Amino acid sequence: MAPTDAFESQKNKEHRVHKTGGKMSKVKERTKVKGNNAKAFTFKSAVAAGKAIRRAADINERKKHILFMDRKPVVPPPVIVAIVGPSKVGKTTLLRGLVKYYLKSGFEELKGPVTIVTGKKRRVQFIEVKNDINHMIDIAKIADLVLLMVDASYGFEMETFEFLNICQVHGMPRVLGILNHLDCLKGISKVNKVKKVMKHRFWTEIYQGAKLFYLTGMVHNEYKKNEIHNLVRFISVIKFRPLVWRDSHPYILCDRYEDITDIEILRSSPSADRTICLYGWVHGA
Repeated sequence: MAPTDAFESQKNKEHRVHKTGGKMSKVKERTKVKGNNAKAFTFKSAVAAGKAIRRAADINERKKHILFMDRKPVVPPPVIVAIVGPSKVGKTTLLRGLVKYYLKSGFEELKGPVTIVTGKKRRVQFIEVKNDINHMIDIAKIADLVLLMVDASYGFEMETFEFLNICQVHGMPRVLGILNHLDCLKGISKVNKVKKVMKHRFWTEIYQGAKLFYLTGMVHNEYKKNEIHNLVRFISVIKFRPLVWRDSHPYILCDRYEDITDIEILRSSPSADRTICLYGWVHGA
């Protein structure tokens, strides 16, 4: 039998607890203290803390709006989207691209306003505005959303500022800027510089942080699908704040008419007075 002193002098290797692995990760999850250490994230200066609190209160207060009654009927009229811009800026091409995205097929020619059913209770009516002061005045009174196209290779033109001034008089609808012809600029640094300058100029005219989309080029005489997709997605989720004056002055936007004069009257007297039937949606309360 071995002496007891031999066992007492023997030194075995100590047990080392695992610090990594599946079991230890579960143990750490159970023992982890939820939340941050309050002492580690406290403020160091009372003045800085006061500024931060006031800034947070200002931001929260600016988000608040006066509540308005929603006077829209059960089946609301279509959302009027106006495509505005100077000549040769790409308004017709953009309209054809938007319509083709919704239809998922080709078409021959577009005449007048185009109304598209985009959901169970939502219609969108696209109107291309000519480069004429009378057309701009008419569309500023009724448009819910304005797609303001700007030629990046040329810059802002006088027609753009004229239309914005007209919109301010009539209640200022939602304005969405679209920067076009970026492919005419040479070099990525030039493109980025133009984007930055025109974005801040656009913010000066509308408001700080106004949305500005970029159309970087064309493929087979059409805008790129992903850019049109982003624009359509933004149009589908945008919300409109009701304008009090427009809601209290109802109007009808007639987008179609038919000649219902009796054929016999026209046959006997071609210059007789005509009877015309107008079709449209009632906007406003």
